[in-house]
Amino acid sequence: MAKKKKSSLRRRMVGAYVSSILSISLVLILVGTATLLLMNAKSVSDYFKENLLMSVILKSDVTEEEGARYAEELRKRPYVLSSKYIDQEQGTRELEALLGEDFLAVFEESPVPTSVELNLKAEYVAPDSLAVVTELLGEDEPVEDVKCQQGLVEALDSNMKKVSLILLIAVAALLFISLILINNVVRLHVFAKRFSISTMKLVGATHSFICRPFLKRAVLQGFMAALLAILALAGLLYWLNSALPQLLAIVQVEMFVKAGGVVLASGLVICVVGTYFYVNKLLSMSKNELYG
Repeated sequence: MAKKKKSSLRRRMVGAYVSSILSISLVLILVGTATLLLMNAKSVSDYFKENLLMSVILKSDVTEEEGARYAEELRKRPYVLSSKYIDQEQGTRELEALLGEDFLAVFEESPVPTSVELNLKAEYVAPDSLAVVTELLGEDEPVEDVKCQQGLVEALDSNMKKVSLILLIAVAALLFISLILINNVVRLHVFAKRFSISTMKLVGATHSFICRPFLKRAVLQGFMAALLAILALAGLLYWLNSALPQLLAIVQVEMFVKAGGVVLASGLVICVVGTYFYVNKLLSMSKNELYG
């Protein structure tokens, strides 16, 4: 009978330990996700900025060879990421796909000018820099006009700052919530051992001797929970990358490693600190408080 009770108690303890690790890992997954989004906010912003198109309209007397040569020359400029020459035929096809053939049927000849499509480097896609680039391009001999999405750039710049601030607040809030939740899980586990702590006090064990096994267990608990959270985040990113192959162009691997470091540090620090303070609290309790 005693063996059955001991076996049952051991199973309950193992179940409680596993459930505590899972609870902590779920919280750390949220912390890791928010941290990853915050760290990659600039990458996301850069991705959208570098995919914004600037259209350089060429003069009507510019030949195809001159236009192609100008597009090639633009690629060498420090603010240009890529350039593509669009001749009149290609421009007409694109406009027909956008507006329909009936729209262009009223014209005797295609009104579509030749142009060069530019993608700028992310650091130059800002309201002030864009105005300077537009002015420089407008001074080039073959250029008739320069079209850029100035309003969209301003909106993107403003919204990314707001998103970064929201993510920063979210990370801080999740860390605070994780501190409370993980601390509660740790307290429940330590409180279940209060009678063992009382017995060790009675036989003259020092504070450090009593704390040591609990801190070792807390380190293991925090490490395992963080490892599960990191694996879950890696699996989520792998699945997202299968569905959206361009994701790795936005979410940098280096940032994922840093986010994993934040998750690991959070799990270890919160578990160890929570265990240390609560064990010390139990050690300061009287016998009546422990058994009450």
